[in-house]
Amino acid sequence: MDVLQRLDLPIKERMDAKKNTLAAEDAWNLLRTARQVLVARGKNFQVFAPQTDSKEDLLAKALGRTGNLRAPTIRINDEIWVGFSESLYARLPG
Repeated sequence: MDVLQRLDLPIKERMDAKKNTLAAEDAWNLLRTARQVLVARGKNFQVFAPQTDSKEDLLAKALGRTGNLRAPTIRINDEIWVGFSESLYARLPG
């Protein structure tokens, strides 16, 4: 994740996704607190508004094969970014 290291962002909280898994309902409780959720897959990302978009559609994209929230998951102000994509992280200043 050279992009993340290069940005040297201040980290308020760090959790190990393997030890602290968030399954569907817990993941939803986190994601619904954001104004926008950006979910990255491959080279693309999709933007969701948890207040108006389908809970099921958002969770279908944000959860991995194991049924847990995908990593990395990052909160940036009122947005939550799920997964990694160069095109998504290119939006960060720096």
